[in-house]
Amino acid sequence: MDSVTHAAMGAVFAAALSPRLVGTATADLATRRRLAVCGAIGGLLPDADTFIQSSSDALLILDYHRHFTHALAFVPVGALIAAALLWPFWRQQLSFRPIYIAALAGYLAHLLLDSCTSYGTHLWLPFSSDQTAWSVIAVFDPSFTVLLLVPLFLSLRRAESKAALWALPLASIYLSIATFQQSRVEAMAAELMQARGHGAATVSAKPTMANLILWRSIYSHQGRVYADAIRAGWTLRGYQGSSAPLIDSNEARLIAAGEADRLRDIERFQEHSKGFVVRDPNQPDTIGDARYAMLPTEIAPLWGIRWKSPGARTELVTDRDMSPSSRQQFLDMLLARERG
Repeated sequence: MDSVTHAAMGAVFAAALSPRLVGTATADLATRRRLAVCGAIGGLLPDADTFIQSSSDALLILDYHRHFTHALAFVPVGALIAAALLWPFWRQQLSFRPIYIAALAGYLAHLLLDSCTSYGTHLWLPFSSDQTAWSVIAVFDPSFTVLLLVPLFLSLRRAESKAALWALPLASIYLSIATFQQSRVEAMAAELMQARGHGAATVSAKPTMANLILWRSIYSHQGRVYADAIRAGWTLRGYQGSSAPLIDSNEARLIAAGEADRLRDIERFQEHSKGFVVRDPNQPDTIGDARYAMLPTEIAPLWGIRWKSPGARTELVTDRDMSPSSRQQFLDMLLARERG
């Protein structure tokens, strides 16, 4: 999720816990605000892994983002780091314990929220390297963010306010609706797959940016990846999308052109992309992750890797631009408008 949502989630959870953390029926406003900041910092700290980068290894950030800092086993350590950073500023007003627990609540909320996205987290490290990705909410969803911000602002305005307690049920209701939407979409996606005569593939569905109405479904069949869009309003509507050949081990070796480091980076990128790697149709010199695209019916990766010349280092590139025509197509599908 985006940083604002993570900070809001951590802050509102800490604010809701503030009376228990200070051992009183209600926490005074200044204390609640301080603990909310602790929760917000705890909610942001897991993404400090984005600073793990290397100029000589472009894929290092993919190796470690949402990795050990997003594991449940690391939560006590991460919260300890956050509390150690904050305690010197408020040691006169708060003991270490409430600062630590508020940061712990924020840190844990970050992990659970990221697990709800399609990017997922390595939640079970070091016991399992499998990623947890429930794919029920987009990494940016302003409706969900507002559900957190409103109770947070209300709770930080008045000491007697209990608005922070609304946040958890509101967030749970929203995520429950998202899960229900996903189940509807997956059923429709299976119908679109069967319409192509592809009956044995596993379909995955994820919401498009900032909404729970328009979803993207993908699956692979006989060496190709297929993408479709499904609008989940009062009724379901499917939009058959495009397909592209997946890059297999033989093509990977051809792209590597005998360069061992390049082949190793292609294999690493394939692992990060769960095998959904294609040549980018908009950038022929780039291979990208076909699971994500700005337009749900397209195979147009948002990021990929490329090489400027033989022997050059691998570059990690992104492409999040949307043309006016693609933007119009997106809105037409989202709003169920007929396309001419």
